[in-house]
Amino acid sequence: MKLIKKSLAVLCMAALPAFAANPVSVTIDAGKPGPVINKNVYGQFAEHLGTGIYEGMYVGTGSKIPNTKGWRNDVVGALKQLHVPLVRWPGGCFADEYHWKDGIGPRAKRPVKVNTNWGGVEESNAVGTHEFFDLVDLLGADAYVNGNLGSGTVQEMADWVEYMTSDSKSSLANLRRKNGRDKPFKVAYFAIGNEAWGCGGNMTPEHYTNLYKNYETMLKAPKENRPLMIASGGNDYDIKWTDVISKNAKAQTSAISFHYYTIPTGKWEGKGAATGFAEPHWISTLANTLKIDSMIRNNIAVLDKNDPEKKIGLYVDEWGTWYDVETGTTPGFLYQQNTLRDAVVAALNFNIFHQHADRVHMTNIAQMVNVLQAMILTEKDKMLLTPTYHAFHMYVPFQDATSLPVKVADDKAYTLGETTIPGISASAARAKDGKLYLSLVNTNPGQPADVVVNVAGKQLAGANGRVLTATAMDAHNTFQNPQAIKPAPFSAKASGGKLTVTVPAKAVVVVALEG
Repeated sequence: MKLIKKSLAVLCMAALPAFAANPVSVTIDAGKPGPVINKNVYGQFAEHLGTGIYEGMYVGTGSKIPNTKGWRNDVVGALKQLHVPLVRWPGGCFADEYHWKDGIGPRAKRPVKVNTNWGGVEESNAVGTHEFFDLVDLLGADAYVNGNLGSGTVQEMADWVEYMTSDSKSSLANLRRKNGRDKPFKVAYFAIGNEAWGCGGNMTPEHYTNLYKNYETMLKAPKENRPLMIASGGNDYDIKWTDVISKNAKAQTSAISFHYYTIPTGKWEGKGAATGFAEPHWISTLANTLKIDSMIRNNIAVLDKNDPEKKIGLYVDEWGTWYDVETGTTPGFLYQQNTLRDAVVAALNFNIFHQHADRVHMTNIAQMVNVLQAMILTEKDKMLLTPTYHAFHMYVPFQDATSLPVKVADDKAYTLGETTIPGISASAARAKDGKLYLSLVNTNPGQPADVVVNVAGKQLAGANGRVLTATAMDAHNTFQNPQAIKPAPFSAKASGGKLTVTVPAKAVVVVALEG
């Protein structure tokens, strides 16, 4: 309760007229609409990893936890509030060891395998193709299926695509019908392999590209039900994968994937804790997450050279924070807490993705439940929403909204030691409901920021929306206190057509501008 009261006190201050002498200026040019922010920028990722699927989402039809077709009603209901546009499955590294025929037919007869990538635990194959499509149907989302290139064969992958998409009387289509699905599944996206540079096969981009072209040629589906094909690209500052694929498989791919994880220390050995961190790890995390902007720009520069028609998208289909696992949990399960810092990281990434909406048509945060930067954490029959969940929920109006140019001037940089990052991050768009939405992120954990908002050629009357902030940098929800941090109402009134708002320290604000 103390935390909530302090947060509300900060919000009340945001509406007071006494502002700093030199506020930050945010100018929106509503007369120059940019590309649409594809709703798939808010995509999700569910891998067979730890309790991300089993227990966290899928409990089986015999569970005492209320469920529909085995999927937890509480988790599905919460995810539906995010308007989840699509889900990527079954991996990740798991995808390149997944053999789809293990996951069809009577569950009692499905083979039990070992999940060698994630903890060496048993994989029951209780969740397979049909169960996954039950999930996306319950969510009202599209399906993004990742095929097994690393340990599979071209025939196996071709058979899977036929099994899912064919409306013929072929043996594979009839097998799907025997297993309970008459009409074909709708596979919106299909990726050939994952992280082929690493866990997906340790390949060179040249070798992968040759394999990709071979596999893509052999994956047959009805014209009206053919998935958009995605090539597995690079990560971090490596642009060679994007270059080789876009040069040599341009006609056969709709997108190239890209992966980047934010680590406080920047080192895989000793990443940093999810909670209990000091301010140096706050700023280093934000500084490291902002690097994704230059990485995206570098890849887009390659695509602009090789694909000036802009037919190939750049899909950031794995991103998010990666910390040391929580004490007492299985290391291979990648379970970590989720704090206000994660919500700020998410919002900074959203604002960057919006800037590149002409190429970045999809991103998939890792991951949905109980793994890395999750939306939801569960413990048996309990469930809580994380700060990252709340950030996603606040940004729902940006799905399929039309981006608008934003200029930030007179920003007060946030500096600690030798690290300096922008103090304010902003993004604006015209949503499908016709309203103009503005997001503001204050990266400084100790100082609020006064921001003057201008919309070119328009008088503003005010702003209404929500803010996510807290007293502590590592504020987070627990099963004992599941609502310790959540969004609160935020509003401000203009004076003489001029709108100034105070963004609290370490806060995410999303408002609809009125006028």
